[in-house]
Amino acid sequence: MNKLLKALLATSLLAFAVYGSAADLKIGYVQVDKILQEAPQTAESGKKLEKEFSPRTQELERMQKQIKDGQAALDKDSLTLSETDRKNKERDISNLNIEFQRKQRELREDVNLRKNEELGLLQDRINKAVTNVAETEGFDLVVYSGVAYASKKIDITDKVLKSLGKK
Repeated sequence: MNKLLKALLATSLLAFAVYGSAADLKIGYVQVDKILQEAPQTAESGKKLEKEFSPRTQELERMQKQIKDGQAALDKDSLTLSETDRKNKERDISNLNIEFQRKQRELREDVNLRKNEELGLLQDRINKAVTNVAETEGFDLVVYSGVAYASKKIDITDKVLKSLGKK
């Protein structure tokens, strides 16, 4: 045990001698969640995805209305329809509902893929902005979220947002 303690002490002293005092380090902290919420690119990305998937969303809304209207008509006319006509209409509504669910699932999957692509692009821009701020202002270390505590005086989130075009 005594050897382990001596080794730890020697390692600590060596690290201190090599790197100098901790007071010489300039450390910054970035709140990634705040950047993702406030960066102008986030809103632009949302609008871009909404525009891209708007036609498919509208098609799903039309299909949903068609299913609802078909079901209402079937409920209204069920007593006057022959058994064969009623079964045919039920089958048509069921088939339309299956197609609607399939298209809805495909849309959800495609939207998620595109969101992930856009998020990846935004993360690259954020990383470049963090690097730019860190190099410009001489930071030795910049840490992201997941830190137990970070003082407001080392928080450079607003500087990164400014570099991204916000504020």
